[in-house]
Formats: sequence, structure tokens, C-alpha cells
Amino acid sequence: MSKLTDVPKRILIGRARRSEKLGETLLPKRVALPVFASDPLSSVAYAPGEVLIVLSIAGASAYHFSPWIATAIIVLMFTVVASYRQNVRAYPSGGGDYEVATTNLGRRAGLTVASALLVDYVLTVAVSISSGVENLGSAVPFVVENKTTVAVAVILLLTVMNLRGVRESGKLFAVPTYCFVVGVLALILWGVIRTVLLDDDLKAPTADYEIHTEHTEGLAGFALAFLLLRAFSSGCAALTGVEAISNGVPAFRKPKSKNAATTLALMGVIAVTMFGGIIALALASDVKMAERPSTEILVNGEPAGSDYAQDPVISQVGAAVFGDGSLPFVFLAAATALVLFLAANTSYNGFPLLGSILAQDRYLPRQLHTRGDRLAFSNGIVLLAGAAAILVVVYEADSTRLIQLYIVGVFVSFTLSQTGMVRHWNRLLRTETRPPERRRMLRSRAINTFGAFFTGIVLIVVLITKFSHGAWVSLVGMGLFYALMTAIRRHYDLVAEELETDEEGEPPVRPSRVHSIVLVSKIHKPTLRALAYARLMRSDSLEAVTISVDPSETKELRAEWDRRGIDVPLKILESPYREVTRPVIDYVKRMRKEHPRDVVSVYIPEYVVGHWYEQLLHNQSALRLKGRLLFTSGVMVTSVPWQLESSEIARRRARRRADWHAPGAVRRGPVPGQGKRDEQ
Repeated sequence: MSKLTDVPKRILIGRARRSEKLGETLLPKRVALPVFASDPLSSVAYAPGEVLIVLSIAGASAYHFSPWIATAIIVLMFTVVASYRQNVRAYPSGGGDYEVATTNLGRRAGLTVASALLVDYVLTVAVSISSGVENLGSAVPFVVENKTTVAVAVILLLTVMNLRGVRESGKLFAVPTYCFVVGVLALILWGVIRTVLLDDDLKAPTADYEIHTEHTEGLAGFALAFLLLRAFSSGCAALTGVEAISNGVPAFRKPKSKNAATTLALMGVIAVTMFGGIIALALASDVKMAERPSTEILVNGEPAGSDYAQDPVISQVGAAVFGDGSLPFVFLAAATALVLFLAANTSYNGFPLLGSILAQDRYLPRQLHTRGDRLAFSNGIVLLAGAAAILVVVYEADSTRLIQLYIVGVFVSFTLSQTGMVRHWNRLLRTETRPPERRRMLRSRAINTFGAFFTGIVLIVVLITKFSHGAWVSLVGMGLFYALMTAIRRHYDLVAEELETDEEGEPPVRPSRVHSIVLVSKIHKPTLRALAYARLMRSDSLEAVTISVDPSETKELRAEWDRRGIDVPLKILESPYREVTRPVIDYVKRMRKEHPRDVVSVYIPEYVVGHWYEQLLHNQSALRLKGRLLFTSGVMVTSVPWQLESSEIARRRARRRADWHAPGAVRRGPVPGQGKRDEQ
């Protein structure tokens, strides 16, 4: 069966890598930026629009609040970036928010952060892919008509690309991410030149439209304050993915912490520049956005209708600055659609790394800590893709519905992480006496204190303004992850306690005797080898057991047994219903009942074949029997292999391959001595 799956696997993800090649997958800063920061960088494609859409509830006149909201988001972005620069320096192991919260606030806080991040990573993939499909669908009708199918297909494509390894996916994603950044910065620069130096009037395609609202006189008092807070919380989508760099520090080249902090600062500067510039140009070009465009956007005094497709803010600004249909506009539109797909790559790197750490701490299945053939955490990548695909199908790839679930998890992790960092500095300051180090720690504590306070306020705002719009689903998801991880840890702890060796000086209880049974279907080489091996074990008793399904075959077996003079007694178990497994199980249980302090050792001859289709033709009864015997107390099961010629041919063919290695050789990393090789 392995041959059947190995060929397509190699075509999709490439040849397996040895563990000592792990250092070759580490990322320089220029590749790490698109790998870990594509999500916050690409959020300028939809975050400004979310702000304007919410403000449109009070009419176009409320747009004049958008610069203040953008300023608050920019201040928050700089605060979070500055805070996380302290995180990556203090905790470079890759645990990120989870490690900070667990170390400083306790296990429950750490699990809360982990569950919040896992939910947010899944939502990042679902929202980014859905938004990208919708942007692409405005130009390609087939895509919008089949957007759920297309979204799932894009998730599968990204999954395969990431299974090829972090470095390979980074190279693939670097070009479109940098194209998007260059396109947006060129848009802002040319927009400023036209408005400030050339004194041109920018005019968006929707500049002459009107917004119809039930609040004809606008909003005031508490209603206006709530609307502004809701617009602010929607715009905070620009901050999602910032924490991924702190989780991905181990993937950076050395010096890891310094490179991660530099990448984080660079990402923050680029993101706030693009976000602020888009908001400013949207106001200058008189962009119109609405929550329900078909009824709230008025064209020549009439509702736009169901056929109206509302273009994103960045597309409208691009048309105003570059000209609709111009080459720079097409370049920006293509880069935007592509980078929205690739924004999910932040989660494809953050989720598996966090899952690996949680698995190491026994909160998730240990398989998530295993590296795949390409030295990526393959199981975590596949799990993320499956969860995101389910969300996309359930919500029909509708980014407007999905984005309401967004933000909550990331601000839970922000707040608890920064609170944990404050306690971290408090603990170090109690023992640190050197003045320069104390000044540095006091400065870092001040930054983290402000970050904890600010993100805590934002978390409250997000919960209040988004709870009824779908944020409760995120909270339910966090609760489910928390309960699941707690149950998994409890299971592992119980198993460890049950398997713990006895105290020193207390020898394990030895069985009184060992009864050996060799299962026989016919007399051939595998059977004779199993009998010879069983004799070598020198058990207290040895017998051969066969199941009588066909009386004539059983009679022939008995006759040949006697003719060969085999000095092992042959026991024939009748099976009137032609079963093989049940008679053996019943016989073994009877032996155990008659001699409860004895052990029964069962020897099963098996064929070793070289082709997947041969496996389907052999050993099926043996597999079923072994599965049942494993659950029978006091029974030992031994497989006695007999290698057929096809298995030897397959083995020689595998050894001739240049990249041949023993099964399991490239599963876990890093290997001993890896750090020294990475430095060379």
C-alpha cells in the first residue's frame, strides 16, 4: 500500500529530507516577512472597508470619523508590535503567547491562549480564502458562482504547497506579497503626489453615489459611541497574525530573536503605512461603502439593486488614483486577489508550530509533534486545512459572515500574553541589581503594561460590539478546544501513571508458566519456521492449533502432520460457522481461566510482500486475530515473518535509490548536534 501512495506523495511534496537538513529550512528575514506577515499586510485589502461599512449605518457624513478610528488602530498596532518585540527576545523558543501565559499566569491561562489562537488561525484561513475568492469573483463569474468549491480547492492547493516545507512555501509566497506591498505603496505615493503636488481631484467610481440610511439626521450620544466602537473593532482585523512571528521564532535564522524582532518592526511599519494611506485616499476620492449595498447604495437616486457588486475600498481607490482599467490598476488588483489567498499562509506556519508545542506538553495528540518527510509539521497542516475547509463549507465562503467570528481570539491572546510579560519582568526585577539591566527591564515592563491595558480595553469593546454578530461562535470554539486539550492531557497523565514502573526493590510479578501456541493453516515453510522459533523459546508447553473450517482439508493436514512426524501436538478447533478468529480467542480465554497466573504466547506466521496489492491478498485473518488478541489479558502475540521473493526485490530496488533511508529516519527533529551544524 505504501507504494501506491508514495509516488503521488513524492510528486506533490517532493523527496523526503533527512533530519540533519533541518537547518536548510530556516528562513532569512526577507523570506520570513511574507511567510509570517502576509496576514496583517494583506488585511489592508478589507480592514479599511470594514470601518467604512460600519460607519455607513449613520450615513456618509459619519465617514469623517474614519481618520480618528484609523489613528486609534495605528496606535494599537504600534503598541502590539512593540510589546511582541519584548516577547520574542524573552521567549525565543517558539511558544509565543502560549508559553508566556503558561509560564507566568499558570496552566489555565496558557490553555485559554492556546485555544484562542487555534480558533483564530482556523478563521484566518477561512476569512482570507473567502475574501480572495470574492475579489477574484468580481472579475471571473465562474468563481463567484462556485465560490465554495473554489475556496476549498484553494485551501487544498495551499496545503500541498506548505507540505513541501516552510522554505519552499516562503519562496512561492514572497513574490506576490512583495508585489502587493509595492503596488499599495506606489498607490499611496502617486495618490499623495496627485492630491498635494499636482492638486488633482481624485474621484472613486462610487463618488457620485449616495448612501440611504434610516438615520437621516445621523446618530448621537450612546448610539454614535457604540457605532464608533463597532467600526474600531471591525478595523482591528488589521492586527490579526501579528502574534504569528512570536510563535515562529525557531524558523528564523540565527540570531533568531533579533531577526524576529526586526521582521516584526518592519511588518508594523509597512502595515500601518498601507492602512493609513488607504483610509486617507478613500476619503479624498469620496469612496462609498454600505452594509447592504443593494438597498443602501443609491445610483441616480434609486437603489443599486441586487445586480450591484460592491468593489472593495482598495479597488475603488486604485481606480481613482491609477485610472480604472489601467496597467497599474490591473497589477494592483491581481496582486491583491493573490495575496489574500496567500494571507492564509500565516496560519499555515503558526498553527502547526503551536500544535507541535501543545503536543509536546501532552495537550494535543503526539502525532502533531512529528515532522513529516519535508521537515514540516505535516499533521498540523492537514488538521488546519480540514478545519478551515469545514468552516468555508458551513458559511458558504461568505467573508462578511465569517469576519464576524474574527478578532476575539487574537485579542484574548494579546491581553493574556502582555499581562504575563508584566509578571515576567516583575519576577526578574526582584533579583536583578545591575542598573543597566534594570533600566532595560523597566522600559520593557512599561511597554508590556501599556500593551496589556490597551489590548484589554479592545477585547472588551470587541466582545460587546461583536458578540451578537457571531463572536459567540468563536467563544464556543475556544471552549471546545479548551475542553478537548484538557481531556487529552488527562488521558496522557492517566496512561503515564498506569505505566509507571514499580518502586525500586519491588520486582515485577513473574508468570508461573508460559504456554506457547503456534497457529497453523497448512504445513509450509512459514509454519515450520514458526514452530522452530517457538521451540527455541523453551516454553513450559507448546502446541500447534488449527481451525477446522473444511473437514477434508483438516483431515489432510492431520495426515501430513503425522507423516512428517512433527513432535508438536496438533490441536484441532472445530468451527461450525467457519470462523477463524472466535475459536482461537475462546480457546485462549479458556486456558487463561484454567491457569490465571500463566501466560499464553501465540505465534502467528505472516507473509512479507513487496507490492501493495499483494498485501490485500495475504495476512487479513492474521491482522484480525492480532487485533482481538491484543485486548486479551495475559496473552503475548508474536509475528513470525516469512519474506516472499517480491519483498526482497522491493528492498533491493529501494536501496538503489539515492535518497533511500530507513523507515522513520526522517520523522522527528532536530537531531543531536543539529545546533552546531546550523551555525556552520
